[in-house]
Amino acid sequence: MYHITASNPGKDDTITIAVCSGFLGLTAMLLVYAWCNYNYRPIRAKNLTWTTLIYCATVLWFIGNLVTNNHVRLVGVWSNCKLWILWFRVLFVYVFATMTIVRFYALDRVFNQKKPFTRRSSLISGAVVIVFNVTYCLVNQLISSSLTLEYVPDLEACKITMAFRIAAVSVQWLLWGACGVLIFRLRNIQSSFNEFRESVAIFLVIIGLLTETSVTNLHYEYYVFEKKRRIQKTYVDVVASVLVIWLFIGYPVYKSIFDRESYEQMWLERLAKDGPGNTYDCSNPQGTTAYAKMDENTDSGFNNSQVNYNGKGINSAYMNNHRPFGDDPFNIESGMSTHVPYNDNLLPMALRNNIHNPLLNSPSLFGGNYSNSHPDGRHVI
Repeated sequence: MYHITASNPGKDDTITIAVCSGFLGLTAMLLVYAWCNYNYRPIRAKNLTWTTLIYCATVLWFIGNLVTNNHVRLVGVWSNCKLWILWFRVLFVYVFATMTIVRFYALDRVFNQKKPFTRRSSLISGAVVIVFNVTYCLVNQLISSSLTLEYVPDLEACKITMAFRIAAVSVQWLLWGACGVLIFRLRNIQSSFNEFRESVAIFLVIIGLLTETSVTNLHYEYYVFEKKRRIQKTYVDVVASVLVIWLFIGYPVYKSIFDRESYEQMWLERLAKDGPGNTYDCSNPQGTTAYAKMDENTDSGFNNSQVNYNGKGINSAYMNNHRPFGDDPFNIESGMSTHVPYNDNLLPMALRNNIHNPLLNSPSLFGGNYSNSHPDGRHVI
């Protein structure tokens, strides 16, 4: 009737589950390594907390796909279509998107709005993610199954109405459209963080995924009965979602393994040269600067790129006279042999290693004024 060669879950579906689980396992290892090397500053700047939450959403999205794409026989507990499709597949596809939006919003807030993304901001963003996604799923849960999705015992399959498909796909396009707006706003972000290029790559991956999802769900309504198409759909979902996470943190992890010291030194030099002091006009008529407070326990390393500079920032002449390794800042061997530490005071507060070592002339815990300024022109916090 529908010109479909129906196929029940079999060996190929089991292989698909195993291979996709392998992809997720490798990504989990990437995150574990990143957390174990959290003090490596290029990794610390990547907001590991939100990246890890995005990974968790990916895993739960994959579990939802097992039912949505008929990789298991839908009998017993697997026959609860609304549980697995609505509360796992749809919910965590949206959570994946909204958490990615929050990650880009954090960058926009810090780099464009010049405001801090503190623990409070993170908690508020998390609450918005939960409320938005749970509300959407709760509304669909309360709607009659005949209008959304329902289990068909004779077919051992879930029937998903076209109206539900269109609504679900449309919301995904709206979410990633908002993400695209944020990415566009990040086009002038500091090169030290590499975020704009990574963001564009992520956006292109997601647009490809959304195009494939739209065609599969709206044109091939009964794709779950075709082994080739349902396996293809699951692979595309998993590969695209884990690729996003690898684009977030893969490069600094790679560098920490194969080029650890020299890359960090290069990254720090670049951050100090073209970074916060030149990105922001933080000066004011009184000669003091606004400081974006950041909770020391948060992992938003990019958050305090709003360093407490005065209007001068760090200029090239200053850097030339204060290089940690003499004339050649990238001469790692001479730097290591003389054991000269990098001047952490040139860095954003969140990326310093000596943040808990108070400096002379810093303000008292009970006073609101600064004494003499730091030699590079900044007021010391």
